[in-house]
Amino acid sequence: MKLIVRYGTVALAIVATAILVISPFATSFVEQWSRRDVELRSKLVFNSVRNEMSNLLAANATAQIGALFEQLALDERLLAIGFCDNNAVLRHSNKVMPADFSCQQVARSDQESFSTIQSAGRPTVAGSFPIPTDAGLGHLILLHDLTFAQERGAQARGWLMIALAIVALVGAALASLIALFIMRRWLQSIRSAIEEVKNGRRDRDEMIESPGVGGEIQRLIRDLDETRRLIDAAYTDWNPETLRRALASQLPNTEIIVVSNREPYIHNRGPNGILLQTPASGLVAAIEPVMRACGGTWIAHGSGSADREIVDAHDRIRVPPASPTYTLRRVWLSEEERDGYYYGFANEGLWPLCHIAFVRPRFRESDWDQYRAVNARFADAVVKEATRPDPIILVQDYHFALLPKMLRERLPEATIITFWHIPWPNSEVFSICPWKEEIISGLLGSTVLGFHTQFHCNNFIDTVDRFVQSRIDREHASITIGGHETFVRPYPI
Repeated sequence: MKLIVRYGTVALAIVATAILVISPFATSFVEQWSRRDVELRSKLVFNSVRNEMSNLLAANATAQIGALFEQLALDERLLAIGFCDNNAVLRHSNKVMPADFSCQQVARSDQESFSTIQSAGRPTVAGSFPIPTDAGLGHLILLHDLTFAQERGAQARGWLMIALAIVALVGAALASLIALFIMRRWLQSIRSAIEEVKNGRRDRDEMIESPGVGGEIQRLIRDLDETRRLIDAAYTDWNPETLRRALASQLPNTEIIVVSNREPYIHNRGPNGILLQTPASGLVAAIEPVMRACGGTWIAHGSGSADREIVDAHDRIRVPPASPTYTLRRVWLSEEERDGYYYGFANEGLWPLCHIAFVRPRFRESDWDQYRAVNARFADAVVKEATRPDPIILVQDYHFALLPKMLRERLPEATIITFWHIPWPNSEVFSICPWKEEIISGLLGSTVLGFHTQFHCNNFIDTVDRFVQSRIDREHASITIGGHETFVRPYPI
């Protein structure tokens, strides 16, 4: 390897030096040749119109001078033509004379002269040819575009670099062949060492590092073995501490916010004072260990009879009580809001509809109004609790179908992961819901939308396809609406 690097470095150094040395001379030669060509063309043009121009100036034939200039400007490289009087004032010019041109820019004398100026943002050769007039000595100005000279120089450099690159490739190939011939002598010993480690005939601690490629391969073998042992340990020793380390590694400095209707800890008044209760909820059982491991904020409806007495001035309390690791933020709902949002629209409407239960779903407009208002209340709470513009927000269940879109509008950088804990029916069944478009649009504010099974994912995508105008990528299970993409995934809880 060192031999290859050495030969390659020498070849690259030679090529780079050759390019640095030869390229300026080649470019300069091409540009000088192009400039001499332009100056010669300018002289030919002037000699062809000198007498005619003198006569037209003497007759003050402005129209004929303009026509002559336009005819001369048909030359593809002649950018513009004009006449400067003895007071350095541009008296005549063709129509494409650059607006920023001034007679003071060019050298004017009793002999023909050439100067390089910047006109209309590009390099230009200005030829100045004296013409005697009754008012004094004027000058015919011919402007030639010099951009083509730069293009020729670039082409020369390109061909030069290609030629030198071919030379370098040939040299590198020869160097590689020589190095390969040398390497073949000890490659077999490296293969033997690998086979011995793989078959257990040599312990990794007994390996003696050899210089060059052999030593590098032996180091890679040890690193691979160490990585395998760490992976095995992670699988066999999985526990809350392992989860905490994984989250700290994969999501460093991340703010996590969980939103659910059910709170993980409830405080109720009892005969002997305030009692702490942990609800029997599959949602709490699934999410609460994650919150213990990674911290953050859990926003939920404060339903306990003593919940208000326990929280601080900002409706927060640190939990679990014995060893607090995250914050519980409680949202207070009136009895009317709870009846309409939770018992009404969520439990009497969405739940039987999605489960295709033998109970007719009840959809009341008053319940829908409360459902929408409560979702907005929780959106306000999330925005208030977020301490950074890009939190990870875990929205739980069918109680908050409108919440993802509300959060997307106010926290556009947030990662919103919504999990729908109940089935999603086929599009025919879901069409019964009077506010189906609003619910679908609300859920599509999510970054990731999760269901229990792939069957439920397919039903949701079909429902979107039927009722909402969007772009659906079925291969990647994503839906794009309003420039935002939502991924639909199955996550068995």
